[in-house]
Amino acid sequence: MPRGWQWDPTLFQGSARYYERGRLPYPPGLADALAATLALDGRGRLLDVGCGPGIIALRFAHLFKEVVGLDPDPEMIAAAERRAIEMGVTNARWLCARAEDLPAGLGRFRVATFAQSFHWMERERVAATVFAMLAPGGAFVQVSTAHQGAPNPDPLPHPPPPHAAITALRERYLGPVRRAGQGVLRHGTPDGEDAVVRGAGFGPLEVVVVAGREVLVRTADDLVAAQFSASGSAPHLFGARLAEFEADLRAVLAEASPSGRFAEQTSDTELRVWRTPLH
Repeated sequence: MPRGWQWDPTLFQGSARYYERGRLPYPPGLADALAATLALDGRGRLLDVGCGPGIIALRFAHLFKEVVGLDPDPEMIAAAERRAIEMGVTNARWLCARAEDLPAGLGRFRVATFAQSFHWMERERVAATVFAMLAPGGAFVQVSTAHQGAPNPDPLPHPPPPHAAITALRERYLGPVRRAGQGVLRHGTPDGEDAVVRGAGFGPLEVVVVAGREVLVRTADDLVAAQFSASGSAPHLFGARLAEFEADLRAVLAEASPSGRFAEQTSDTELRVWRTPLH
């Protein structure tokens, strides 16, 4: 958990409706890479901790007999339930709870995934609990990628998103220190996951890189959604000035690209894997 910050349920309040549109997608080969790395065969269970609207849980659902998505935000859980129905995924279930509420009577799992969520948790406690919930030879997997695309040496078909101008605008409304729920992140989010996870009893870290580098065309609506999908600019943080911020953001975007189209390259994604002992 970030130093000097206390978790509260407003962290992603109002963000669920923007999440899938706003966030850059994971590379198409992500599920195949996980399956090859862990020799998955459709058996066993997946626990996706901090599942948000179910993007990772649903991407991996066909690799397991059952997936369980857990998130403390009820709007995220509702969005995950809707997406599962839309996608015809029938082996997923969803629980509105914090990671610190585990094991929550959920039983044993083959894999636990954390997609850009572990830093919000009481990491030592959660890692130790998940270690006890995994079967022998099970895996703790961090799915890690950047929110904005990697540099592209080739000419893009449209201007890139004006990230510096967007950041300046956001800071004008919310201040220079990143907001997070009712608090701020004066010290950023913690790293050093390897030491934390190894300290819970897991084996050495294995990193699998899944190539991204896909150039995507993004609209102004997509980039507005990207802002509102992030904890540091969740809709509730703007209060009565939400519509004013969005209007100013759209003006910044229109100045950067009068056509309203932008091009952005996705980043590579890392699967950071730690395994439990076989015996």
